[in-house]
Amino acid sequence: MSLNVNSMTTNASGMTSLPTAVEQVSHIHLLLRHVNQLHTCRTTLDTSAGTLSNCMLEMKGDDFSVHSLSLDSLSLTEHEHPHEVVLEDEADTDARVSELKHIRQDLSTEELYLQACKLVGVVPVRYFLRNLGCTTINLNHHGLGPLGGKALAIALVTDMHTTTLELADNFLLAEGARYLMEMLRANFTIQNLDLSDNHLQSAGAECVAKMLLENISIKSLKLAGNKFAEDDAKWFADAFSSNYRVKELDLSHNQFCGRGGEHLGQMIANNDGIEALDLSWNHLRMKGAVAFCAGLKVNTTLKHLDLSWNGFGNEGALALGEALKFNNTLVHLDLNNNRITDEGASLLCKGLEANDTLRVLQLAYNSLTVEGALTLINVVKNTPKTAIEEINICNVLVNENFVQLLELICQEHPSLEVQYGGVGGFIAKKPRKRIDPMKVIQDYLDQRKLRLWDFFRNIDKDGTMRVPVVDFRKAVQQSSIPLERFQIEELIQRLDRDRTGIVDYRGLADTRKQMMRDHRRQLRKVESRQKKEKQKSDRILKTFESAVEAVTPRSSMIISPGAAKEDSSGPQHFSATPLSSWHHIIMSNSSRYSVNNMSSEHVHLPMIGNPSRSPDMRSYSQPNLFASIPKPSTSKPTSAQGLHSTSNPSVASSKLSPTANLTRSRPALNTEPTSKAKVKGKKKKTKKRKEKI
Repeated sequence: MSLNVNSMTTNASGMTSLPTAVEQVSHIHLLLRHVNQLHTCRTTLDTSAGTLSNCMLEMKGDDFSVHSLSLDSLSLTEHEHPHEVVLEDEADTDARVSELKHIRQDLSTEELYLQACKLVGVVPVRYFLRNLGCTTINLNHHGLGPLGGKALAIALVTDMHTTTLELADNFLLAEGARYLMEMLRANFTIQNLDLSDNHLQSAGAECVAKMLLENISIKSLKLAGNKFAEDDAKWFADAFSSNYRVKELDLSHNQFCGRGGEHLGQMIANNDGIEALDLSWNHLRMKGAVAFCAGLKVNTTLKHLDLSWNGFGNEGALALGEALKFNNTLVHLDLNNNRITDEGASLLCKGLEANDTLRVLQLAYNSLTVEGALTLINVVKNTPKTAIEEINICNVLVNENFVQLLELICQEHPSLEVQYGGVGGFIAKKPRKRIDPMKVIQDYLDQRKLRLWDFFRNIDKDGTMRVPVVDFRKAVQQSSIPLERFQIEELIQRLDRDRTGIVDYRGLADTRKQMMRDHRRQLRKVESRQKKEKQKSDRILKTFESAVEAVTPRSSMIISPGAAKEDSSGPQHFSATPLSSWHHIIMSNSSRYSVNNMSSEHVHLPMIGNPSRSPDMRSYSQPNLFASIPKPSTSKPTSAQGLHSTSNPSVASSKLSPTANLTRSRPALNTEPTSKAKVKGKKKKTKKRKEKI
């Protein structure tokens, strides 16, 4: 700005007019003031840039900063807790805090994000800039990568608007997750976080679990498709044992197997916050499924559970049925595509009979037939307190009987909706069991208390023990033996293999012997198969109960004196037993003894361990071994000693005496000496006879 000299005037005394010059000087001072302010702003920007560059140098020079972002230095925020910022000394702390305060006042979230992108060398996401200030930011499928997640984390540290952050399919890896988790330790505004399909793996699971121990705002967390291994479930079990704020958790499409099922069962047993859990598309089967169901048995908050595409099988259905007997909070259960057959559906229905909270049951794409479908709707019919409103078996073809029964049930339960595949199914008829004709003849003779010889002698009029085939056929047809024509012909072919036209008694007797051998062999097969199935079920239930004891929180456990063992060498140990399985232990232990009528005045409670140590401790799950009743023999059960339970307790107690009928069940203890004495006596007699001779 230049002075306009020509505009200056002169008065009569030759002096220059000053008012105009003073105004111009004031304008000059004003301009100088603006220049100083611009210089101050430029200094501020230079200081912020220097601060950011210093942070990067510190990150490169420090081992901690190489692996994690020092978000506290880049977030332009002031921290109250000393563990949130890593600084060298107190002087640097004071200087840094003053600089951060100054920069925070001057930079907005947008400017901070742009500077962070420039700092880490990534292209800013315009969608994020356009939606700043919105409650929901959807950045799914944007390809951010670890560095893009780093820049985003820097900008969101002080954000107070965003409550839902969706970052699915951005290939963040564990490095990007580490930056975001560091941000969530300071940001308590974000409530819903989606990190699905980001390849976080084990290192990312560890970062997320550590964040959950400090964050108090996250309510919904989606971690599907991150290639978590089964041992990574332990991180979540430890984190959710103390985090009760997360209500929705998605861990689907991961790799949780046996040990993963154990950790997840521990997680839901100890957690009282999660209401919706998605574990679909994992590998929970066999022991993993049983262990998870053990945690479900004692859970008190879970309402929506998705276990589809896991391969639970009939073993998992059995454990799940046991869990549903005690769980009273679950409302929605998804078991689609879990290899459950009609047998598994019947095992599951045993739990549904005692459950009164489950409303939706999805069993689509399992190996169910019309029989399984009928079992499911019969549970609704026969259980008045059931709450089931929807059953999904959309791949099952049903028959007319099913449709008619469903219409009848819907009259009593109008809210019931069953989705099935259509009408056209059928119940597969088992092939008619082929009965041995010789077995039919033998049963006929046994009913009339006749011998095979009597049957053949009525046919053999000549007494030659041989009859023509024609006579044998005619005699069998005229008799009242329930044999059809093809069975008679089959028997004749077996009796006359050489086609001689003659049936002899020896061949008939041999055929009966072979029939009896085959029948015994078939019975052994059936018994063996049933025994194996029972052992398998018992093994699953035993594993289930032991898993329940392992995952049951201490607050819901009591001391079971009946489970303690005698140990005279040390102090008595008591096993912790969940309240829900207390009656199982009583029933399982008391069923070993066959005393039918036990009135309250005659029930004796045994002592645990040494009677002198704990005279007042008694058990309800074992018979009395220290009362007035003597200790019975343990070599054989009472049934082997010819004892029978009676309604009179005094008689029963007398029969439990070790001196009752012992000689009938075992040989006398002095049998050997008496036999030796007899042998010696015989030797003496023989010697005397020889002397006489």
